[in-house]
Amino acid sequence: MTQSAASGSDEATMISREFADRFAEEWIESWNSRDLDRILSHYDDDFVMSSPRIVVIAGEPSGVLRGKPAIAAYWHRALELAPDLRFELIATFVGADGLVLHYSGVRGPAMEVFFFDDEGKVVRSAAHYL
Repeated sequence: MTQSAASGSDEATMISREFADRFAEEWIESWNSRDLDRILSHYDDDFVMSSPRIVVIAGEPSGVLRGKPAIAAYWHRALELAPDLRFELIATFVGADGLVLHYSGVRGPAMEVFFFDDEGKVVRSAAHYL
């Protein structure tokens, strides 16, 4: 992680609470804006996303999609299907090289795990639901 995602040094270090809280706020706001470009701005071009909803919405039986084009199409469809989509942040959990957002949405509570590159962009995320 560079200083944008960590504690201020140029060496790889743990994710800071400040970075995690800022990411959480920006991520929730971007989803609530329903602006797909704004949502995608948090992610690396080659990021990987896993979610049980991918099976239902994108028809991908593995529940895993790779790269912005595939995930953008999935999220575009998901936004169409959920016109009342709104997320509310419950908690942000900080790990050594990732973070977890616990939030509520139209389908109830969810937790999503995020891992980042040196630029502070998400390279892998995994959504979990009750």
